[in-house]
Amino acid sequence: MITGNIFLVGPMGAGKSTIGRQLAKALHRKFYDSDKVIELRTGVSISWIFEMEGEAGFREREARAIEELSGMENIVLATGGGVVLSEQNRAFLKQRGHVIYLSATPEQLYRRTARDKKRPLLQTGDRRKQIEELLAKRDPLYRDVADIVLKTSDQSIQHTVNDVIKKLKKTGKAKSNL
Repeated sequence: MITGNIFLVGPMGAGKSTIGRQLAKALHRKFYDSDKVIELRTGVSISWIFEMEGEAGFREREARAIEELSGMENIVLATGGGVVLSEQNRAFLKQRGHVIYLSATPEQLYRRTARDKKRPLLQTGDRRKQIEELLAKRDPLYRDVADIVLKTSDQSIQHTVNDVIKKLKKTGKAKSNL
């Protein structure tokens, strides 16, 4: 039996929201997407927040959302790609649940985000280069916070969900909220 929260981290395009929804369904848990929670609370898009408040303003909102959401019980949470930039966010995630890093190659991330116009950090310049730079900076942080690292290659969503469940059962580590 898998107990405790499950937090999905990784770059944009890794599949956190898609896999998270299916994982929550398979485990009969509530699913939250921290970016969607922020949008619901503010009534505006993440892009708008970045435009009006800058990345720093968004990160403040994100930190409040992570503190609250990670304090819930037995949820599946898909986090934003930059959540690991905050030491406090990393601490909450590590202490309050199982952290799964969904990784993907820069090429896969580029393909998955190619038509997406809603990602503020990929809207100017060379998208492929931006993805590589973000990944170079964030990958060590994702790995540091993760209990499990799982490559989200081109396998099916269901196969990835099954892999997550299998690896969580193997860890046998029950984490509960503090």
